[in-house]
Amino acid sequence: MRRYFGTDGIRGTANEDPMTVETALRLGRAVAATFSRPGHRARVLVGKDTRLSGYMFENALVAGITSTGADVIATGPLPTPGIAFLTTSMRCDAGIVISASHNPYVDNGLKVFGHDGFKLPDAVELDLERHMDDDPREALAHGSDIGRAKRIEDANGRYVTHLKTLLRGDADLEGVRIVVDCANGAAYRAAPLLFRELGADVIELGTAPNGTNINAKCGSLHPELAAAKVVETGADLGVTLDGDADRLILIDEKGQIIDGDAVLALCAIDMKAHGELARDTVVATVMSNMGLARALENHGIQLERTKVGDRYVVERMRQGRFNFGGEQSGHLVFLDHATTGDGLVAALQVLNVMLSRQKPLSELAGVMTRFPQVLISRNVTAKPPLETLPTVMAAQRAVEKRLGREGRVVLRYSGTEAKVRVMVEGSDDAAIRAAADEIVDAFGVDVGFADKDGH
Repeated sequence: MRRYFGTDGIRGTANEDPMTVETALRLGRAVAATFSRPGHRARVLVGKDTRLSGYMFENALVAGITSTGADVIATGPLPTPGIAFLTTSMRCDAGIVISASHNPYVDNGLKVFGHDGFKLPDAVELDLERHMDDDPREALAHGSDIGRAKRIEDANGRYVTHLKTLLRGDADLEGVRIVVDCANGAAYRAAPLLFRELGADVIELGTAPNGTNINAKCGSLHPELAAAKVVETGADLGVTLDGDADRLILIDEKGQIIDGDAVLALCAIDMKAHGELARDTVVATVMSNMGLARALENHGIQLERTKVGDRYVVERMRQGRFNFGGEQSGHLVFLDHATTGDGLVAALQVLNVMLSRQKPLSELAGVMTRFPQVLISRNVTAKPPLETLPTVMAAQRAVEKRLGREGRVVLRYSGTEAKVRVMVEGSDDAAIRAAADEIVDAFGVDVGFADKDGH
C-alpha cells in the first residue's frame, strides 16, 4: 500500500498531509539515499513551476538531499518535460519536479524522474517510501561529505535550444502568428522564447506569474481565452499549456479548440506517411474518443488503450516499442524526442505538419470526427472497488446494452482527488447525457457524494 505516491507522484494541498515540508525533506533524503552508491556522490536536478509554495518545497528538498551527502542542481521555474530533458543531458542521477500540473495554486506536488528522464516505476517509488520512513540519523552526512547545491541560470535556454532542433529541415516560423498561453506557469519564459527564436510573431497570454494565478482562467484548462485572442488577432494558431507545460490544447485559425485526440490523429497519420510511426500503432487511454479509433483505422493505424494516466501510456509504449501516444487531455508523448508528455514538443510536431502540407490546422484536424462524449465528475465520500457497487454495476450494464456497438462507458476514480468520473460516449448526444446522469445517480445510492471539502 502506498502512503505518499499516487498515480502522478505525491500531490495535495500545500501544508496539508502529505504535501508538507517534512514530506519534501524526507523525499530529498530518500532520493539521495536511493541514487547514491559507494564512491559516487549522486547529483539531483530540482525544478519547479510558479506556485507560491514552490519556494518552501524547493528549500526542503535541497536540505534533505544535501544533508544526506548528494549534490543539487536547481533550475528554478522550468516545464516538467524540460526537467526530464536536463536530468539526462546533465547526466544527473535523478530529477525532482515541484508542481501540481493543472491543479489550482493552493496545491502542489512532487514527482521523480530517473537518470533516463522517465518517471519511476512503482517498485522504485515504493522503495523511496520505505526510505522516507527510515531514521534520518542513519543517513546523515558529516563534514566534507555534506552535499553542495547550486543554481543554473540558463536552464530555459538549454531546453529551448533542444526544442528548436525539432522543426523539420530548414523550416522556420517566419510569417506565422501564434497566440501562446502559458497559464502563468512553468513555461512562461521558455514558450515565447522558443517561438520567437524560430521566427514567429508571438502574442503572449499567461506570462505574468505571481505565485497565485497559475492555471487561473487561462492556459489549457481555459482555452477559450486564447481562442478569442486568435480570432481577434487573426492568428494562425493558438498554443495553450497547463501549469507545468506537459499538456497541450490547440486553437485553430477559426478559434476552434483542438484537443489531444485530434492531435493524436493528425500527427499519427502524418508520421505514418513519413515512415516514422513505429509499428503503425498509437497508444491512448480509455478516455480517448471513439472517433480517434475510427480515424486511425481508416489509415491502417492500430489504437491501443491503457488506463488513465500518461505514465501508463508511456509504460505501454516502451513495452511495445511504440513511439507515439497520449491522452485526450493533451498529454502527448513523442518518444523519439521526449521521455514524457511535452506540450512544446507536441506544438512543434503539429507545426511541422502544417508547414509541410501547407494546410491550416482546421483542415488537418478534420481527419477525425468526434463522437459525442459526456464526462461528469463528482466528489465522493469513499472509493470502494467499482465491482462491489451493485446499483452502479446494474446501471452500467443497462446503459451498455442500450448503446451496443455505437457507444462506450468508462467509470473510474481520480488518482489524485476524492472524485469519481463517469464517461459515456455514443452517437446520440441526448441519450448519452441521460445515461451519464443515470450512472451518476447510482453512485449517489451506493457511495454518496461529498462537498468540495470532502464532507
